[in-house]
Amino acid sequence: MMACEKSKILIIGATGYLGKYMLKASVSLGHPTYAYVRPIKPKTDSSKLLLHKEFEAMGATIVQGELDDHEKLVIAVEQVDVVISTVAVPQHLEQLKLIKAIKDAGNIKRFIPSEFGNEVDRVSGLPPFEALLDNKRKIRRAIEAAGIPYTYVSANSFGAYFVDYFLHPREKTNHQVTVYGTGEAKAVLNYEEDVATYTIKAATDPRVANRVIVYRPQGNIVSQLDLISSWEKKTGCTFTRSYVPEEEILKLSESKKLIFFLLFFLCSEVISKRKYLIPNNSLSLSL
Repeated sequence: MMACEKSKILIIGATGYLGKYMLKASVSLGHPTYAYVRPIKPKTDSSKLLLHKEFEAMGATIVQGELDDHEKLVIAVEQVDVVISTVAVPQHLEQLKLIKAIKDAGNIKRFIPSEFGNEVDRVSGLPPFEALLDNKRKIRRAIEAAGIPYTYVSANSFGAYFVDYFLHPREKTNHQVTVYGTGEAKAVLNYEEDVATYTIKAATDPRVANRVIVYRPQGNIVSQLDLISSWEKKTGCTFTRSYVPEEEILKLSESKKLIFFLLFFLCSEVISKRKYLIPNNSLSLSL
């Protein structure tokens, strides 16, 4: 490959929550970009159809297929240099099919699996959080066993998602907030567009080949109380706080409906109650 030639990047799950940010970042950084997405069907959501049109207008190549379609997946992988998976939590183990396709294709210079949370080999948690971590570990071990060049991305928590969850900024007349635990536990909140941009850059950076990269800008480490205080200053409103004690949160952890909230809460506890460990083969990105 010529030095000036941009790597070709394939985004798996490009119409999903993080996938759309990833594709746009890839295109904006000048990479020939491919999107592997589910086939359009009569019942396909109109928002997905709009994303297809938007991606095509940006110059991305759309490849419709399922992860079960091994032949089509291999053909898609053979066209690119880098594969980035952004599949949702329920599909994490489906990436085993993607790993097989990448191994059979034999041309991929870097694979980034769908993680984008905390550093799974260094933390543990209560069910169902631990089950999610274990699935991510299984994918890591499968990648390593297959001899595929990789970068594992620890992006901690998605900023826009959790700001919306905690503060409900679109509800202009709602001046009440729920505080979980004491509200003092700190977490790293990274804006989704930034996560995508960092990841596209990391995908072709030789410094993080076969390593973990941790996105942890110091200015992004905040508590829920910090968020509430900032929002009060911005809006000029004072919010009424109601507290959910930690004991109640632990009881609620049995509900899988709370999985994304648990991700934030338990990742917060990792940072607030003990030193955040960076493995020897990782790079901490503090921008």
